[in-house]
Amino acid sequence: MSNVPELFGSLVFNDKVMRESLPKDVYKSLRKTIDAGMPLNQDLANAVAHAMKDWAISKGVTHFTHWFQPMTGITAEKHDSFINPTRDGGIIMEFSGKELIRGEPDASSFPSGGLRATFEARGYTAWDPTSYAFIKDGVLCIPTAFCSYGGEVLDKKTPLLRSMEVLNREALRILKLFGNPATRVMSTVGPEQEYFLVDKSLYEKRKDLIYTGRTLFGAKPPKGQEMEDHYFGAIRPRIVAYMKELDEELWKVGVLAKTKHNEVAPAQHELAPIFADTNIASDHNQITMEMMKKVAERHNMACLLHEKPFAGVNGSGKHNNWSLSTDLGQNLLDPGKSPEENAQFLLFLTAVIKAVDEYQDLLRMSVATAGNDHRLGANEAPPAIISIFLGEELSEILKSIEKSAAYNKKAKKYLEIGVDVLPNFPKDTTDRNRTSPFAFTGNKFEFRMLGSSLSIAGPNIVLNAIVAEELSQFADVLEEAEDFNAALNELIKKTIREHKRIIFNGNNYSDEWVKEAEKRGLLHLRTAPEALPCFEAEKNIRLFEKFRIFTEAEVRSRTEIMLENYCKTLHIEGMTMVEMARRDILPAVTGYMTDLCREVKLKKEAAPACPAAREEKLIGRISALCDALSERTEKLEALLPEAEDCLPMQERAAFYRRKVFAAMEEVRAAADELETLTAREKWPFPTYGDLLFSI
Repeated sequence: MSNVPELFGSLVFNDKVMRESLPKDVYKSLRKTIDAGMPLNQDLANAVAHAMKDWAISKGVTHFTHWFQPMTGITAEKHDSFINPTRDGGIIMEFSGKELIRGEPDASSFPSGGLRATFEARGYTAWDPTSYAFIKDGVLCIPTAFCSYGGEVLDKKTPLLRSMEVLNREALRILKLFGNPATRVMSTVGPEQEYFLVDKSLYEKRKDLIYTGRTLFGAKPPKGQEMEDHYFGAIRPRIVAYMKELDEELWKVGVLAKTKHNEVAPAQHELAPIFADTNIASDHNQITMEMMKKVAERHNMACLLHEKPFAGVNGSGKHNNWSLSTDLGQNLLDPGKSPEENAQFLLFLTAVIKAVDEYQDLLRMSVATAGNDHRLGANEAPPAIISIFLGEELSEILKSIEKSAAYNKKAKKYLEIGVDVLPNFPKDTTDRNRTSPFAFTGNKFEFRMLGSSLSIAGPNIVLNAIVAEELSQFADVLEEAEDFNAALNELIKKTIREHKRIIFNGNNYSDEWVKEAEKRGLLHLRTAPEALPCFEAEKNIRLFEKFRIFTEAEVRSRTEIMLENYCKTLHIEGMTMVEMARRDILPAVTGYMTDLCREVKLKKEAAPACPAAREEKLIGRISALCDALSERTEKLEALLPEAEDCLPMQERAAFYRRKVFAAMEEVRAAADELETLTAREKWPFPTYGDLLFSI
């Protein structure tokens, strides 16, 4: 490995490179654009583009692309070379400010949710100067926003940037009241990424993994994760080599890859980065997922990012560690060491509590996918019920504040907000709760419901927006107060009293919690078809329109896109299941059954008195299961076109979940039992044991 400090960011047009390659006045102007959102004029753009092009060419680059994030959940790019013709028949390498600032890709085939017709092909990409350009696969990638010809937002980056700016504005209103000199507030994220690695040669023999990313069939192996010997265990040499190269590739493009380890399930692993501004973290997580797959191929492995690649073992999530930081290096969710810091912390804390309670539906919606439905509520991930874990001590402190009662554990005094508050607020005085969907972990909140393949942009748009809304309401009250401390004290008490139902420190996996949550009036949106329509609730549309993050049309289009994606996912899975059952499993098992019948016949001919009850019993079981599998496959196949005829899209999604998914489970049950009865060499594709323990 090269020297890591030299390796890190070596393929990034970062601040250091800009400072070295740009004239001082150009660099200062660009920093104003990045830090304060100042306009970018054509002369500045031309200077930056020229320097960016020269730097890229020095790295062997010949092409550039506007790298954007449409509503497909992955990234998109169109490559253009730097070449321009000269009159003498030669070429020169050029890159203009106009090309840097704006691109014009064909937008007709990207999801729009009805915002525009397919024949309206024109779309625009616009440079995001807050996210550094980088080189990937020998191409200069310029992070950009993406919109339609009519200005409708078609990507994930634009609303994320808007939500960050709104949060900054409302948080600064609060900080000003506390005399805090910060001039910018950023939401920060550290997304922990879980994934599976399987041998590529085995992966290529599974149509379900190739087409859907998960195994649609597979009997449970004799050993799974019962021994708990994989979690944090010694990393096998082949995986070590993969992780080493992955770190190096990520470091080159500026991703702060920090932690790596084995996860709970066999063949499951995790990578966690250091915190970054949410926009950067979102870009970096997209790069990370892409890089994981590419590096795996070079090591003759396949990286699985589906939320539930294997039934019966833990699926993969993506813990979204969210916090708030200022340009002065302050973490606004750090309890602090002085009364003034405590009061500020408590106000931001209660804003988050209120936001999560009032917008449970939005948070649940933001993580709702077909893949994530396999995880949530399965005692390996949080339930589909939103709640907050604060820990017993912090919860008791809030209770004391609410009631103006004595809190005796840390300080024998009545707790009033303002000057009379804990002089040294407790931090990390309680264990983590891994069953909680939204847990406070000392100086951040860990949103644990995200699925492993999900873009983190959506959940963080929601988090930023809902917290900004509560901070806005708090600022409206406090800015008009004659007695700031008294108003602050009453506001925090009132917020705790009205929203404490969302706080739960117990076992979120228990049946008792489900009943308790219902008593508290908390939402239990079990599946994506139940959760996704919440995006269009009137209060949620008002929220996004108020802050100009989405228009009502954009909210409705995104709901349509997500519901349609759910339906497409189950349709592909259903079609794949039909094909595998009919063309692979049934022929293989029928062939095995024929061999058994032949053996029984030969046995009776050779030794008529020799019993063949065992073989005949096995043949009977296999025959009955084959009939069941065939009938269930036909039923599933018939349901798929029926589902496609359902409109509107919400009804179609509900039909897929209610009818198609249930039929798929029935097909799988018969096939998985057949696997346990069929000779190993006759089964048509690699088993769970092969896939999970092959590396």
